[in-house]
Amino acid sequence: MAETRPRIARLILNLHVSLFVLYLFLPLVVTAIAAVRVSPDPSTGDGKGFSLHGFAALFADDRLIGGLVASLAVAVAVVAVSLPLGLAGALVLRRLSRRTAAALFALLIVPLALPGLATALATLLFWRDLGADGGLALAVVARTGWTAALVMLLFLVRLQSLDPTLEDAAIDLGASPVLVARRILAPHLAPTAVTAAVVAFLAALGDHDSAVLALGRAATAVTEIGARLGGGTPALAAALAVALAAAALVAVALGLLARRRTTAAAPASTERSGF
Repeated sequence: MAETRPRIARLILNLHVSLFVLYLFLPLVVTAIAAVRVSPDPSTGDGKGFSLHGFAALFADDRLIGGLVASLAVAVAVVAVSLPLGLAGALVLRRLSRRTAAALFALLIVPLALPGLATALATLLFWRDLGADGGLALAVVARTGWTAALVMLLFLVRLQSLDPTLEDAAIDLGASPVLVARRILAPHLAPTAVTAAVVAFLAALGDHDSAVLALGRAATAVTEIGARLGGGTPALAAALAVALAAAALVAVALGLLARRRTTAAAPASTERSGF
C-alpha cells in the first residue's frame, strides 16, 4: 500500500502538468488550424479543406503588416523605457530606510493594481489636454507605467540576493561607483534584465486596452485582429494572431538563450537566485 502512494501521487502530478500545458497551448493550436482552414468563421470545423490563403493575404495587406510592425515597435520601445525606469526604482528603494521604502514601494506599484483601461484612459486625457494626439508614442507611454512597475519588482527580488556590504567594501577600497556598478551590479542583474526585457516585450506586444484608447488613428496587430474579426475576414485575423504568437515565441526563445549566457558568465552568487 505504501509503495502505491508515490505512484498515485506521480500520476496525479503528471496529469496536472499535462492538463496545464494543454490549457496553455490548445488555444494556440486551434488558432493555427483556423488560420489554414477554409471556413467562413474562425474555427476548426465546418471547413472546406486547408489553405495558406490567409497567410498570403496577410503579407499582401499593407495595413495588417503595418499593424504587426507597429506592435513590434511599441513593444521594443516599451522595453527600452521600462528597463532603466524599473532598475532605477529598484536601486533607489534598496538604499532607502525600511519605512520610507515601504511607503514609496506602495506608491510605485499602484499601476499594477489599476485596470489597464483606466491607465490608458488617464494617459490619453492627460496628454490630450497638453495638445498631444493619440499615436504609437502615446501607446508606449500608456503601457510603460505598468511594465516599469513589473520590471522594478523583478529587479527588487534579484537585489535581495546581493549583499550590500560588497558594494560598500568596494567603495571603501577605492572603487568608483561606475566600477562598482560594472563589476558587481551588472553581472548580478544581467539575467534578471533579460527576463524583465522579455516580460515587458510580451506584455506590450499583446496589450489591448492601451492600444485601443491611446493609438488614435494608428493601429497595431491587436486592434487589427479585433477589427478583422468583426469585419468578416476571420482567416486574416487568425493568420495575424499566429504571426503575433510566433513573434512572442521567438522573443521567449531568444530570452532563454540570452539568460543562459548571462547566468553562465555571472558570479557564483548570481546562480543561487531564481531570477
